[in-house]
Amino acid sequence: MSVKIRLQRHGKKGKPFFHIVVADSRARRDGRFIEKIGTYNPVTNPATIDLNVDAAVKWLNNGAQPTDTARAILSYKGALYKKHLQGGVAKGAFDEAEAEKRFNAWLEAKDAKVQGKVEGLATAKADAKKSALEAEQKVNEARITAAAQAEADAKAAEEAANAPAEETTAEGEAPAADAEGTEEAQA
Repeated sequence: MSVKIRLQRHGKKGKPFFHIVVADSRARRDGRFIEKIGTYNPVTNPATIDLNVDAAVKWLNNGAQPTDTARAILSYKGALYKKHLQGGVAKGAFDEAEAEKRFNAWLEAKDAKVQGKVEGLATAKADAKKSALEAEQKVNEARITAAAQAEADAKAAEEAANAPAEETTAEGEAPAADAEGTEEAQA
């Protein structure tokens, strides 16, 4: 019986969610499995991976072969590195305490890197939101100035329409006044 560490798809269309399982290679993809050792959610950014590293290392030592994607996930979470360190302990290159120390240092570095990515995504999202708000404010200011300009133009046009009417009435009165003035001058 050849044993594989592989992904078992769950979730709905367009929103996958995977269980990381140890299964017989002859079983269907989403069928029977021997043990569930974790979950993988690729929809989140960064992807959420929950893995029992010790169980994965136990199955790797027992000869389970991971699929390509499962190998990438095991590498990302450090299961392959822990197996490598256990091989060093078996050869006598260093002791178990040193292996745990190295693995914990690697985990801390990995967590810091992931946390940096999360913070980078959060700042990028905040910057995008800020720039969108600034662009919206510029558009609103332009709209307000255009409305004020249109209102001023309307007032000017209204005044221009009223001004010639006043001038014509004033001009109409002026000749009459001139006529009266000339009549008075003649008298």
